[in-house]
Amino acid sequence: MKLLRSLDLGSFFKLTTRERFNWVVPASLLLLSTIGVFFIYSAQFATEQHQWVQQVVWIALGGVIYLGTSLLDYRLWLKYAHWVYLLAIAILLLVLIPGVGTTHGMGARRWLDLPGIGAFQPSEFAKIAVLFATASILTGAKLGTVRDSLQVLIKLALAVGIPMLLIIAEPDLGSALVIAPMVFAMLYVSNLSMRFFAGALGVFALLVGIVALDVWRYADFIETNHLSYSRDRGAYSEHSWLPLKDYQRNRVLAFAMPDKVDPMGIGWNSRQSLISVGSGGLLGKGWTEGTQAKLGYLPRAVAHNDFIFSVIAEERGFLGSITVIGLFGVVLWNGLRIAGIARDRFGALLALGVTVLMTVHVFVNIAMTIGLVPVKGIPLPFISYGGTFVLSCCLLQGLVQSVYRFRRDF
Repeated sequence: MKLLRSLDLGSFFKLTTRERFNWVVPASLLLLSTIGVFFIYSAQFATEQHQWVQQVVWIALGGVIYLGTSLLDYRLWLKYAHWVYLLAIAILLLVLIPGVGTTHGMGARRWLDLPGIGAFQPSEFAKIAVLFATASILTGAKLGTVRDSLQVLIKLALAVGIPMLLIIAEPDLGSALVIAPMVFAMLYVSNLSMRFFAGALGVFALLVGIVALDVWRYADFIETNHLSYSRDRGAYSEHSWLPLKDYQRNRVLAFAMPDKVDPMGIGWNSRQSLISVGSGGLLGKGWTEGTQAKLGYLPRAVAHNDFIFSVIAEERGFLGSITVIGLFGVVLWNGLRIAGIARDRFGALLALGVTVLMTVHVFVNIAMTIGLVPVKGIPLPFISYGGTFVLSCCLLQGLVQSVYRFRRDF
């Protein structure tokens, strides 16, 4: 009954007015989703796969979730944030159990196979849970100096650290890393002392140095023992105390020292992505006319998800790429604007957290395809293929719309 009352049926009939519903964002999301369907089809044009049909189903279901979430008063989630968080932890633990969690490629156990639904990725649900938990903790906290805020920071470190460690254990380093910028952005607008961020920056620099040293030792180990970067995966793991897989170290090496690592092995995806983007020119080769994905140079296992932007750049060129980036810019700018006009701290934190999370996904994915960052399994929102990811993105954007809709109800 509480859920029914929170729907505010009186406000439902005001959806057609500009004051109650921000139509710019859903229109942009629909365009991005449509672009995604067309280029998933194009990426698999030379194969017998028809995952674009499944994507249409996920988008339709995501649209229902988006609308339902936007109609629901976002303040309700403040009451149930801890239950959502506990459910996420339980699911993350469940996926790590051998025989329960599903393993795909590289030995990563990241999915649960649900009857009648298919593969479900718990890390996507965990991002939402961490967003709720962080916003809930910070809403009732009084932050000032680091010393005065120590109790809140410890609670927040546990709330964020536990799911991140469980996600890393899968392993899914990409999903874990995108959580950190979201949490730090929410802390920043909560007026925490700048000393905290200076200290965090120092810790981050130290961690980067440790990882760089470990990767350098890995490269030396491989060469000293005359091993292969692409074949002898796991050979170095027992010599390191960092919880990294050798294929993750290979990705860093392929970015930092592409001439040193076998380009026909781990550096292949990155090189072919650069060729795809560079060959598109101003207007591109035309829809379904791209050769990189069609001929299999851009591997078909990744062309329709993590490297979908490469397909767009090759077939629609610079103008098509800018169009996609512009649509994301509209969505992200509106997210920041809604965070600024929210009438309470919880709403502002939700809108900001969602926007930063989406920004990290967009930036890292596109930067990865053009060689600015190492290759990571981070999909492009609303465009990359993936059921759980599409649904989570729709729910998150629905939260932002809810903050906008209920900003006057105070």
